[in-house]
Amino acid sequence: MRDCWKNRAGYDRVLMTVAATFLTVSASSALAQNDAPRSSAAELAIDAAVPRPEPANVPPPTAADFKLDTPSAAPTTTAAVPISEPTRIEPAKPETAQPETAKSEPAKEEASKTEAAKTDAAKFDTPKSDAPKSDTATATPAQTPAPATASTPEPAKEPVKAASNVAPEDQPVADKLRDVFGAKAQRYFDRKVERAAVEKFYTARDFAPIWTQGGKLTESGKGVVARLKDAASDGLNPADYPIPEFAAAANPDALADADLKLTASMLDYARHAQSGRMHWSQVSGDIQYPEHPTDPNEVLTNITSAKDASAALDSYNPPHKLYQALKKKLAELRGQGDGPVSQIADGPTLRYMPARGKQPAIEVEDDRVPQLRAKFGVENPDDRHYDGKVADAVRRFQATVDLKATGILDDRTIRALNSPKHDRQIDTVIVNMERWRWLPRELGAPAIGNAYVILNIPDYTLKVMQNGAQVWTTRVVTGQPGVHATPLLTETMKFITVNPTWNVPPSIIYNEYLPALQQDPTVLERMGLKLEHNRDGSIHISQPPGERNALGRIRFNFPNKFLVYQHDTPDKNLFAREDRAFSHGCMRVQNPDQYASVLLNITEPNAHYTPEKIKSMYGSSEINLNFPTPIPVNITYQTAFVDDAGNLQFRKDVYGRDANMLSLLRSGKNKDLENVVAHSQPNYVKPVGDLRIASDNSVSSGGPSFFERLFGGPTQYPPAPVGRRRGAPPAGQSYYQR
Repeated sequence: MRDCWKNRAGYDRVLMTVAATFLTVSASSALAQNDAPRSSAAELAIDAAVPRPEPANVPPPTAADFKLDTPSAAPTTTAAVPISEPTRIEPAKPETAQPETAKSEPAKEEASKTEAAKTDAAKFDTPKSDAPKSDTATATPAQTPAPATASTPEPAKEPVKAASNVAPEDQPVADKLRDVFGAKAQRYFDRKVERAAVEKFYTARDFAPIWTQGGKLTESGKGVVARLKDAASDGLNPADYPIPEFAAAANPDALADADLKLTASMLDYARHAQSGRMHWSQVSGDIQYPEHPTDPNEVLTNITSAKDASAALDSYNPPHKLYQALKKKLAELRGQGDGPVSQIADGPTLRYMPARGKQPAIEVEDDRVPQLRAKFGVENPDDRHYDGKVADAVRRFQATVDLKATGILDDRTIRALNSPKHDRQIDTVIVNMERWRWLPRELGAPAIGNAYVILNIPDYTLKVMQNGAQVWTTRVVTGQPGVHATPLLTETMKFITVNPTWNVPPSIIYNEYLPALQQDPTVLERMGLKLEHNRDGSIHISQPPGERNALGRIRFNFPNKFLVYQHDTPDKNLFAREDRAFSHGCMRVQNPDQYASVLLNITEPNAHYTPEKIKSMYGSSEINLNFPTPIPVNITYQTAFVDDAGNLQFRKDVYGRDANMLSLLRSGKNKDLENVVAHSQPNYVKPVGDLRIASDNSVSSGGPSFFERLFGGPTQYPPAPVGRRRGAPPAGQSYYQR
């Protein structure tokens, strides 16, 4: 019983082997039939690459091909024929080989196709263990004839950007620059904004050097070096912009160091050329101009991409015509060498005596006068008479060289004129060039032909400019030196007031009217001033419109923090004086009706204003004439300038601005432009003493001061009144205006 079971089990295994063989042969025949239509080698190769049971063109096995199971052989036979995995079976060779002619024609055709497929597949053959990984891997060869299998890795994506933008000879320098920005950039750029901009710029270049290539200066580098060496021509100090020795830089460390140093010097030059070596707030508290600092990103891009790096760097200097004229005169002053262009000969003292009453003016004749006229640019160059205009020119020159400004040509004046080097004049020109850097690059309003007003305090003149030419000019009276100095500023004039009301500012109330009230309680009434008590207990002092009004008939309004403006005046006699610094800070205009008509015709050309039309508006009620387009007003301080005839003119440093700026330039305290100095406005300083005004207009001492009672506290100023009330300033006018 047990033996039969064993024999039965062996028979079953034989049947299973026969069935497996039959299935293998059937599948091979079917595949061969499916392959019949295929003709290309690529298609056959694809089929060959797909894993499947190998075809075997052998006769069906017989019982003689198999051995009966034995206890030891059964496990081996069973494991050798797994149904789930195709296995090539090597059949036993028949004892007598069949002749080739005995094969059937279908068998020949089958064998031929199979051998061709194997031959083509050998070109694409891969290990069987990797072949059946995915459908994608097996289908790839159908799209491209290039060899590809599942074991081949996918093509790499675009490689990460390497230092491909850096020339091989510059790569060591780039590596050093990269290291510097990692740890030592602050040694070269102490300003945080500049340091960040420079690092970003170098990073975008893969840290390639900016100014050298292959260790030699590029054309851009040469242009920057040339501009820095010539910094003195623009009134700057070349020592502030050190130039590294590129010729001595023999290794990557030295070249990287030189590249960064030249970048730092270039940025310093651009910043100084555009904004100045000192901030205007370092000079005085009564200066305010619009800020226009340089953008280090823009500077780096502009200079490195320019065809002419020197010209591009020079463009950061002021473009104004008067600045360029001063630059030219500076070169002339420095180019005099060991002696002046012309010598004034010694001789008798020349003095001009103006006319007095019936006595005519005395004008001495002298052969040296034509030389003086040519030197100072006085009209009538061949005239030998030492007249008032020549005497005025001599007087102005004396003021610039620390001589008593008498207008008398004496020995000391002649020696000063003939001095080989005018160091004082050079310094004066330089500080004036520095002040031009504070002004806006565009002085005028483009919508009205770039029109603007420019007032020069030391020259006591006001000019109206349009389309690059002077339209009109007049004399002005400016503020007294000290606490009443006229501020330097740029603002826009928005309207004109005819028949203005003068609202007395706190500084005048404190410094002048209250002391006067202590002496005479009726002084305000006699001066035509009104003192009003407001509901909140404050006091308002004003002067109504009229001929006696301190502002005259017209006020020109350009709101500013210093509360100054331009206006008419009843004191016309002051305009005849040479020095005209008499006001409390505002600017008095000699011919206000003409000034008003000129400005109105610029902003409203179709209105056809005339001085007579303006005068017809004079009366007792305020009239505001608004400008459709505001006109920029630039209040400047030019102690050295070039006049319309091309002559260099000097004026007295009435406010001591030149001396203050020269001191800052020489002391080196002007290095940090980011440190803006805060000054208190001197015009509104609280006076010494404690004064208050009683309800009966009498002045008394003790208790809260008048300033505190009037404005609500020792450090507060009253807000501009809302709306109109009797005695209040009109809309757009500050309460403090004077």
